[in-house]
Amino acid sequence: MISRLLAAVSKALIGAYPRWIGSQPEARQRIYFANHASHLDTVALWSALPPFLRRRTRPVAARDYWGGGGLKGLIAGPGLNVVLIDRQREQADADPLQPLYDALDAGESLILFPEGTRNPEATMLPFKSGLYHLAQRHPQVELVPVYLDNARRSMPKGSLLPVPLICTVRFGAPLTAQPDEDKAGFLRRARDAVQALAP
Repeated sequence: MISRLLAAVSKALIGAYPRWIGSQPEARQRIYFANHASHLDTVALWSALPPFLRRRTRPVAARDYWGGGGLKGLIAGPGLNVVLIDRQREQADADPLQPLYDALDAGESLILFPEGTRNPEATMLPFKSGLYHLAQRHPQVELVPVYLDNARRSMPKGSLLPVPLICTVRFGAPLTAQPDEDKAGFLRRARDAVQALAP
């Protein structure tokens, strides 16, 4: 019920119109990785997926921000069924990616923002290494680049309420890991794949 309401509100406020440019909405296990500029990004990307994909696709979010109660907890828990990760590394020997590995092992897809934080600039930040490690451990999972257009203007960092604007969600062609490709090269190519979808 909450997830359907979130999808409807997202469509009404920002449109979240999908544009499948290099891939199609298929029942494949995927990691959708995108640029990150707004709190609306997660809901915009998730609601741009058709319902049959939303049911098996979980956004990744920071536990220190989304793991509490209140409205954020309601959205993150019953609403989006997010995978929470520990950015603070409270347990030094724990792998912060383990919850993501567990979700992929269970056959679920993920929504990931490899910049690691919301970026107020049009130029994307360098990607953090998590996407690389996920691709190495789960080579059977398709990696789909996504560019979110206009979410920054609809709800920029620091805003409390969104401005109703149309947001386009552009899905690109799956990225394939290359044999013997190092981490830096892979992350640079993944970032370029997202940036290439910008209008």
